[in-house]
This record gives sequence, C-alpha cells and structure tokens, in this order.
Amino acid sequence: MLTLPITKNQLLLLIDQLSQTEKEEILQYLITKKEHYLDPDDTPDEVVIAGIQQGFKEALSGQLIPLAQMWEGIDVE
Repeated sequence: MLTLPITKNQLLLLIDQLSQTEKEEILQYLITKKEHYLDPDDTPDEVVIAGIQQGFKEALSGQLIPLAQMWEGIDVE
C-alpha cells in the first residue's frame, strides 16, 4: 500500500478540482467504509456512560461488594 503525506489544505485543493459527481462518489465510499468498520457487538457509548454513572452512584451510596465476590461465576479460561 502506497502512503503519501498530504496536508489538509492540499487535500481540500484536490477536492475542489473534482466534479460534483466525483465528490458524491467519494462521500458514499467513505460512508460505506465507516459502516464497514463499525462493530455491531460494540456497546454504544451512551450505554457504557450510563453504566459508569450507575456504578459511581452505587459506590457513593455504599452499595459495595468485595472484589473477590465480583469474580464469582466468571469463567476466565
């Protein structure tokens, strides 16, 4: 794979030289590539943040369990 160093301004100048159709094709290609790299098994950020917030609330209210108990039932092969 060939990699060429290019600045943001150089890229914008190259894009300006393209036709509207070419710009639309590139945009569609980039959208498709981004969707391809999204992992459907990843937990959405909102869900992760809500879980962290809930954990902080529980910790601050004293709802704690020993660390050893947290690992019960988890298979770590």
